[in-house]
Amino acid sequence: MALACWLTGLTLALPTTAHAQIVIDLDGVVPAGDETHFFVPFEVPPGIAEIEVSHLALSPDNILDFGLEDADGFRGWGGGNAEPAVVGVDRASRSYVPGPIAAGTWRVVVGKAKLVELPALYQLRVTLRTAAEATLPAQPERAPYVDPGALATGRRYYAGDFHVHSRESGDAHPTLDEIATVARANGLDFVVITDHNTHTGLDYMNAAQARHPDLLFVPGVEFTTYAGHANGIGATRWVDHRVGVEGATIADAVAAYDEQGALFSINHPALSLGNLCIGCAWNHPIDDSAVDAVEIMTGATSIARTAFLGASLAFWDGFCARGRHVAALGGSDDHRAGEGTGTLDSPIGSPTTMVEADELSVAAILEGVRQGRTVVRITGSAAPMVTLTAREGLVGDTATAGRAHLVVRIDGGLGGAFHVVRNGVTPEEPLPIDADPFTYELEAPAPDEGEDRYRVEVLEGGKTVTITSYVYVRRPVGGGGCASAPGGTGGAALVWAGLLLAMGLARGRRRAR
Repeated sequence: MALACWLTGLTLALPTTAHAQIVIDLDGVVPAGDETHFFVPFEVPPGIAEIEVSHLALSPDNILDFGLEDADGFRGWGGGNAEPAVVGVDRASRSYVPGPIAAGTWRVVVGKAKLVELPALYQLRVTLRTAAEATLPAQPERAPYVDPGALATGRRYYAGDFHVHSRESGDAHPTLDEIATVARANGLDFVVITDHNTHTGLDYMNAAQARHPDLLFVPGVEFTTYAGHANGIGATRWVDHRVGVEGATIADAVAAYDEQGALFSINHPALSLGNLCIGCAWNHPIDDSAVDAVEIMTGATSIARTAFLGASLAFWDGFCARGRHVAALGGSDDHRAGEGTGTLDSPIGSPTTMVEADELSVAAILEGVRQGRTVVRITGSAAPMVTLTAREGLVGDTATAGRAHLVVRIDGGLGGAFHVVRNGVTPEEPLPIDADPFTYELEAPAPDEGEDRYRVEVLEGGKTVTITSYVYVRRPVGGGGCASAPGGTGGAALVWAGLLLAMGLARGRRRAR
C-alpha cells in the first residue's frame, strides 16, 4: 500500500511534455531526540500555484505523520494520510488549506508517531507547479464557515455526539452528508465534527448544513498529541498541537481555544492501548481550570464499557472533587459513518449526549456544557433518559440552599435500577425503577463549607447505561442571597433565578429548624 502511494506520487511529479515542473527530493534520517516533531524546509520560487508533497516512511515498523507550513504557519495536517498532500490557491486535498502560494521557505512537518527500526528513514518529494500545470479540480463548495444560528428554539434536552470524524481526518472517510444521514437515523439533533488537528471540514459545512437543516453541525477539532487527545468544541481556528516543540505547551493550546470561545474536553483519558492507539490515554499535566469537560465514555462497545468506563469516571470525578465543575460528555469517535460492525466499531450516537439548552445552536449547546447540564446515554438514544434538578431551582449546575430537595426523573428505565452517587461514592445497593416515568426525591443538606455533588447512574442488567453530570449543593453566601456556580447565567435570567432560589432557600431554612 505504502509503495503504491509512493509510486503514484512519483507519477504525478514527472514533468509533462508542455511544462517543466520543479521536483525537489528531500530524503533523510529522522533526527534523534525527545522532540516529537521535526521540520524539513524547502524553497518555493515566485509563480507557483500548486504544491504537492509525497511522503513515505521507509520501514513498515515505523509510523510518521505529515503536515505542511508556509512562511505564515499552518497549511494542513494529514497525519497518517497515505496519499500526497496538495495545496493550491483556491483548492487543496483533504486535511489541507488552500490559499496564496507565497514565495519563500516552506516546511514539511513530520511527527515521530512510532519509531521502532533505527535509524528511521523517510522520503519526501515536493513538486511545484504553475497555474497551467495544476492538477486539482475545482472545489466550488469551499467557503468560509458561517454560523447557521438556531435550527430550533425552546429549552429542552438536545441529543448529540461530541466526537465524530469526517474525511478531513487522515484515518477517516465519511463525508458530512454521510455523517448527517446516520446521525438523524440515530435520533441526533447535532454532531461535533472533530477532525485531527485540522479545521478544513469547516470549508464544506455551509453547503452541508443547507442540505441538512434538521441536524446542527458544530465546529470542533480533535487536538491530537502523542500524550493525549482532547476536543476543542466550537473551535474554528488551528491550534498548535506539537507540545514541547518550538515552545508549544498545553497551557498555550488551552488559552488559544479559550480565546476563540471553544471548550476544552479531554477525550478517552483512560484508553491506554500502546501502539494500537498512539497517544490516546491522557498523560499531559494540566491545570484543573483548563478543563471544561471529560469524555467519560468513548464508543458504546461492551469492551470499552468494561475496560475503560470505571477509570474514565474516576478521572472525571477527580476534577469535580477538586472543585472544578466539569461536564460529563460522551462521543462515538466514529470514523466510518456507522459502517463498522466489528467489536470495536461504535456508530454515530453511541453514546448519545443530551444537553439542556435554550435552542439548537452552536452557542447554546456550548453554554449548556458550560453550565454542566449534560446526560450521557451510553448505549445511545435507546438508553433511559434521566434528569436531575432541585425544587429550589438551579443556577447552572448548582442549587444554593441550606437544604436542597433534589428531584430525579427517569424515562424508559422500567425494570432497571439506579444509584444516586454523592461526592463520588456509589451506594452498595441500587434502587429499583418500578414505574415509567419514575420519579424520586431526596433531601440534600448543604455542607457547612464548600459543596456536595450528586449524580445519577441508571443500570440495566447490572451495567451502567446512563450517567448525569453533577448537581452541586452549597449554602448561601453569608446565610442568605444567592451564589452562582462557575459559568452561571447573567442578566435578567440570573435575577429571576435568584428570586426563585431565595424563596426556595427560605422554605429550606424553615424546614431545617
